[in-house]
Amino acid sequence: MESMSLTTLAQEQLAAARAGSAGRSAVTVHGRHDFVLRQTLIALVEGQSLAEHESPPEATLQVLQGRVRVTAGDDVWEGGVGELLVIPPDRHDLRALEDSVVLLSVGTAG
Repeated sequence: MESMSLTTLAQEQLAAARAGSAGRSAVTVHGRHDFVLRQTLIALVEGQSLAEHESPPEATLQVLQGRVRVTAGDDVWEGGVGELLVIPPDRHDLRALEDSVVLLSVGTAG
């Protein structure tokens, strides 16, 4: 079995995001692009965003630290620690309302 501390990894990635000029950092914690399930930990400093992009076939976003906003067209969701969003099948963006870490889980057709 393989295990890891998401809390420790979140702190490491948030430190990397704060130190980097882009204000963000990410690491895949499980899976590869050819897997059916891929999980990526994403850290964003306050005010940073992932610009509008296409939605994967199946995806969820769990907030591990901070507070974020996801906007898809006219729909807006704001979530904090412990909240989980099923990402809509529409183009969307992600913005950090404060220094934040999220776990993105993406499922693809196998």
